[in-house]
Amino acid sequence: MTMMTRKAPGKVGILPKESGGLAAGLPPAQPGTLFVMGPDGGMRVSPDAGFDVVFGRCEPDVHVCVGGDDTRVSRRHGVITREHSRWVLHNVGKLAIRFPGSRLVLGGHRAELPVAYSPLFIVGPAKEHLLEVRIAAGPPPPGGVDLHEVETHDPDDVNPWRLSDTERLVLTCLAQRYLRQEPWPQPLTWAQVADEMGRLRPGETWNDKRAARVVTAVRMRLSTAMDGLREEEIPPPLGNALNHNLITGLLVNTRLRTSDLTLLGG
Repeated sequence: MTMMTRKAPGKVGILPKESGGLAAGLPPAQPGTLFVMGPDGGMRVSPDAGFDVVFGRCEPDVHVCVGGDDTRVSRRHGVITREHSRWVLHNVGKLAIRFPGSRLVLGGHRAELPVAYSPLFIVGPAKEHLLEVRIAAGPPPPGGVDLHEVETHDPDDVNPWRLSDTERLVLTCLAQRYLRQEPWPQPLTWAQVADEMGRLRPGETWNDKRAARVVTAVRMRLSTAMDGLREEEIPPPLGNALNHNLITGLLVNTRLRTSDLTLLGG
């Protein structure tokens, strides 16, 4: 697949690094407009621009650089193209690309992108590399509201997602491997979370049962807003599935962010 360069004036633009991530929302845009953001900036492409967005490690050869310090990431790792009124991701690299959760797009495969915010991860052996993708939704349906384009609210102002300071700290401890974008992350054990909390709050008494109670309370509260947070919804063996699903939901809905790692110090 070759890089396409044809474009209509004003239909392709550069997103500077300073514009921030895509999770918080989008500027006004034509429905179907593609936004792609790497750690050093990104691209905005209208649906009728006739332009493919290429991303990968080698900055001179791609539109969006991602994994620039990881030689396992291909120089040109993927291409996002417009096909039959849909944006489609093509993995042309060797490492898999992970959608939120556990769905993988392997090298040589393709996947349609949803009209939504999609954090994608190039799964390297030492870490995962984040590529943010968002597609502008169409106008609200008659009598309804398009939740992708409404004004973004601070998660702490929205129920049932509001997290107390203690809940955020415990969940950050639990999810730190995910926040550090380690490959195939797993939640910490309750004992490890309790040890972290004891270090961070030495004046309090923490053990595995107290850590589990805090997380369970959040999980049950959010079980009305998302699936996969109740034991009866998960086929055995249960393992870490409940905590994994909780962490993934919090990350995808930007209720936990990499900036929360600062709460752990060091």
